Parts: sequence; structure tokens; C-alpha cells
Amino acid sequence: MTNPKLEQGLAIRKAVLGAAHVERSLAAADDFNKPIQELVTTYCWGEVWGNEDLPRQTRSLLNIAMLTALNRSHELKVHVQGALRNGVSKTEIQAVLMQTAIYCGVPAALESFRVASEAIKTYTE
Repeated sequence: MTNPKLEQGLAIRKAVLGAAHVERSLAAADDFNKPIQELVTTYCWGEVWGNEDLPRQTRSLLNIAMLTALNRSHELKVHVQGALRNGVSKTEIQAVLMQTAIYCGVPAALESFRVASEAIKTYTE
């Protein structure tokens, strides 16, 4: 039985994060963590990112802000590169991170600037 939301989520996840990154994540999944990979792909990418009420660029900018607030550096790096892939400019990423300094705190913003700078330097399409 096929799951259309899983398939849609996989396509969106690959489009935003890059096929190589997604394939590595899925290949690294084992019996223990495979269910979370399927959940994330189905619900995060298929249901939420698959909803067309917000453009992908807006979703990327929201994720950058939220991941800064949550201090989730690994995911932030992935989503900064996804934002670039979605057509978000470096200036827009910078503006969001500047705003996080006010609402999330300067230490969180400084860490996110560090992570984003590295993500931008290592970004490949």
C-alpha cells in the first residue's frame, strides 16, 4: 500500500534539503530510528510543507527563526542551506537572524550567525 503523503513528503524533503542529504539520512536509519524518519517525512514534509498556504521561502525563514529560538544548530545548518535552495537570499537570512537577536537573545543569534555562515560557505546545489 502506498502512502501519498509519504511520497509527497519525500519529494519535498529532497527538493528543499537536497537529495543527497535525505538519502544519507534514510540510509542511516535502522530498525530503531526508521519510524521517526517516516514520521518526519510524512507529517513534517508531506502534511505541513505540502500545504500550499505558505510559500517555501516563508517556511524556510520561519524555520530559521524557530531553530534559533530552540538552539538547534544541526537542524539550523540544514535549513539555512534549504532556504538558499528555496531561493531565500543571504540578506533575508541575515535579517531574520538579526530579528532573533531581539526576540531570542543575542547569544542565540550569535550562535545562529556562526552556523549560518558555515552553512552558506559549504552550500552546494
